[in-house]
Amino acid sequence: FEAEVEVLQVGAEKAVAEVASRLGLKPGARVLVRRRRYLADGSPIEVATSYIPWAIASGTAMTKENPGPGGIYARLEEVGHRLARFTEEVSSRMPTPEEARLLRLHGGVPVFALVRTAFDSDGTAVEVCDTVMAADRFVLDYELPAR
Repeated sequence: FEAEVEVLQVGAEKAVAEVASRLGLKPGARVLVRRRRYLADGSPIEVATSYIPWAIASGTAMTKENPGPGGIYARLEEVGHRLARFTEEVSSRMPTPEEARLLRLHGGVPVFALVRTAFDSDGTAVEVCDTVMAADRFVLDYELPAR
């Protein structure tokens, strides 16, 4: 299939309480917001919104529509935040009207809501990515080590 990414938003905002908490910031702290819509063969399949502490993102290519090769993770590492681990929380729900419009969902189609937090080698949360995925277009397939 042909993959495409549409950048919907790049800019600074005040973090909502849940995002601020996940990033270890005070509610209302400034964060960089990067919102994208992913398409497969022209059909939207997910909308992802990344939140990065402004203190980390300010003055970097992360604030540009195209952050360059390797994306924001490469830029995070360039400014000294070596990525060490990620946590993911997956749930399912019905979409908001905006999500249904952006994903072109038919009535009754749920979404997966996946919230990933990226941590650097110091244990600092450096990004929260809130991804909403059309549930009828994905299979979540995980392999986990036994130990």
